[in-house]
Amino acid sequence: MATLGRTSSKLFKNFSILPVLSRDIKRVSYKNANKTAWTTCACVFGGVVVFYVANRSYRANTVYALKAKQPEELAKSVKLTSRERRFIKFASVEHGGQLYMTPQDFLESVVEQEPRPRLKRRVLTAKEIEQLRDQTPPLKKGSSQMFRNMRDKGIISYTEYLFLLSILTKPASGFQIAFNMFDTDGNQRVDKNEFLVMEKIFSFAWKGKRGIGEEEGGEGKEGKDTKAGGPQDAYVNDDQGLQRRHNVDTFLQVHFFGKKGTNDLKFEGFRQFMENLQTEVLELEFHEFSKGHETISEVDFAKILLRYTYLDTDEYDMYLDRLLDRVHDERGVTFEEFKTFCQFLNNLEDFTIAMRMYTLADHPISKDEFHRAVKICTGIAQSEHLVSTVFAIFDADGDGLLSYKEFIAIMKDRLHRGFKSYAKNEGWEAFKTCVKQEMKSAV
Repeated sequence: MATLGRTSSKLFKNFSILPVLSRDIKRVSYKNANKTAWTTCACVFGGVVVFYVANRSYRANTVYALKAKQPEELAKSVKLTSRERRFIKFASVEHGGQLYMTPQDFLESVVEQEPRPRLKRRVLTAKEIEQLRDQTPPLKKGSSQMFRNMRDKGIISYTEYLFLLSILTKPASGFQIAFNMFDTDGNQRVDKNEFLVMEKIFSFAWKGKRGIGEEEGGEGKEGKDTKAGGPQDAYVNDDQGLQRRHNVDTFLQVHFFGKKGTNDLKFEGFRQFMENLQTEVLELEFHEFSKGHETISEVDFAKILLRYTYLDTDEYDMYLDRLLDRVHDERGVTFEEFKTFCQFLNNLEDFTIAMRMYTLADHPISKDEFHRAVKICTGIAQSEHLVSTVFAIFDADGDGLLSYKEFIAIMKDRLHRGFKSYAKNEGWEAFKTCVKQEMKSAV
């Protein structure tokens, strides 16, 4: 047993876990001296838990107890969300300890599995930040190619990244609602300070998830309460560089409010920006498959719809094989058809409500009923060929009726670009998901 005790001491001496444990314990007094104890310990070797017993003599009047973590330590230890992880993964620049995406980074984050290869993030100087601000086009020169044209000439913060992601799933009917959320004084104009309120809201949500109240996070650099200060005063600095206090003008701030920050953003400009961004991302996805042609094949259209799902490989192949068997008139899918269908997906919640009477009665959906419901929800009619293609993919038994529940589930994954499911997959499940995604990409 003494040999076992010596062996365990060597293991502990060489094991790097000891410094980690020592940070979270503190000494407390103990009345009885010179206590000898047999301690059961566990280590993990190659996935196997090994238990052993160590002989330990306590000669001092102390024992060790766990110390409660402080709020800032709690913030560091909270698991990152799928969006936080993806932002960190694709952000290619930093300034003042805070990570930023470029316009190109953002586009890649919503259409690619992995970011561009790079050795490390580029650290921007204050002079380079000024140069980026001067290169940002004004709102009146926005277009559906702006992010692609800007490439790395701009910075986007994490809170702005969340804002841009939300734009991609907004229906046209929700543009006014989104604008009104920023227009806090109701004057039909949004100024820079009103826009920055968004960052404060996201900051509060970030702290709330980590159990940090305003009293821990609402202090400025001087330690004074700044709850009444600017939006950035509420930040709590985190190790990931997502919530640093930053006073630099980002790409969106300059684009919306000018280089001096004095312009007002009106609804028409805001609406056009949202439409342009949605169109740009859809063009990027479409051109990935069209290879310079005006159409993509029906199979490529199916691949785009299924690329964010978590179907087994056999199930994924089944959808494609079913389509190949049923489509005899290979006319292809135009960008306009693809765009109107994606606009329909942004209205998926309204479509679900419109179809509820059928699902309650367990009644499958015909092509005419699908046509009518989509037109009611979006005001846009889908082409006959596109609807036939959708039914060829999702009509399980070929009776001309849509498998509604399966269709909605897959379309929700497509709409949210996999974010809903990423948050649920960890460990082995995440590994299997990654393999499935890679196999789909190789098809």
